[in-house]
Amino acid sequence: MKSWKNTLAAVLALLPVTGLAADFPSEPVTLVVPYPPGGNVDSAARIIAPKMEELLGQPIVVENRAGAGGMIAAEYVKNSDADGYTLFMAANGPLLFAPMTMNRPDAYDWKTDFEAIGTVSITPMALTVRKGVDITGIDDLLARAGDENLLMASPGAGTTNHLAAEKLKADSGSAFRIVHYKGNAPALASLIGGETAFSFDQMSVILPYIRDGSVVPLAVTSSERIEALPDVPTLKETGKFDFAAVTFTGLLAPASTPQDAIEALSAAMNQTLGMEEVKSRFADLGSVASPKSPEEFSAFLSEIDDTWRPIVAEVNANR
Repeated sequence: MKSWKNTLAAVLALLPVTGLAADFPSEPVTLVVPYPPGGNVDSAARIIAPKMEELLGQPIVVENRAGAGGMIAAEYVKNSDADGYTLFMAANGPLLFAPMTMNRPDAYDWKTDFEAIGTVSITPMALTVRKGVDITGIDDLLARAGDENLLMASPGAGTTNHLAAEKLKADSGSAFRIVHYKGNAPALASLIGGETAFSFDQMSVILPYIRDGSVVPLAVTSSERIEALPDVPTLKETGKFDFAAVTFTGLLAPASTPQDAIEALSAAMNQTLGMEEVKSRFADLGSVASPKSPEEFSAFLSEIDDTWRPIVAEVNANR
């Protein structure tokens, strides 16, 4: 049954978009990004927007609304007209966990306040230290965890980056300090500029800085080593930690958005993600283009939510 459904989803994704919703869209569509320009989520939005624009026959506008751990963007989309023209370009933290980490649990619920459209990308992270910091491996990092000057740069409370760091602290008994910024770009600037010493960063953000020697990778958060960094171990391989963490990006619409609009957007996005040019651009960033149907995306979100929500709750309790 699952194979049949996957085959049907793949066929639908290849159908002409206009065949699914003849009247949609009739005006520009806005992708609302919960972070400033330059980070993982923003990059993913700007990769898919031009191709979706061609398929849908209307402009696709990327709009950055940063702040409150991504909640400003999420609430803006939640409260927008449910017509398919204002979409949330989401990631783990802003969609699933920000209401908990920002102590506003009633702000929104991804299961009831949004309609899933589909996944865009899956991106592992790398644990890196700034060039010049005298740390050569996980053991060195943990040995210096009590150093007040050894600060970790986080792109925001509740992000996968933050949660991975909290789990690293819990599993190792370390006590390093985490400094939160408003997105990947300012967090990275703090790392490269010397304000902080290390970070968990999405491969799509940090890979160029690994390649130019600005930062040194200690481990990757995927369950297996990644092609871009074949000599860098996974956290699991260190023997000290038993977890993997990846960041997704995906599109959602406000609850009650008409089904024909959801189908048209899903088809356009999946066609876009199937293009070799688009897949190559994501691969160059260390990400994987990951088309999913709305139903598959919802199931994926439930799995991520179930895995990480207890960790978020523990982080909140230990504040």
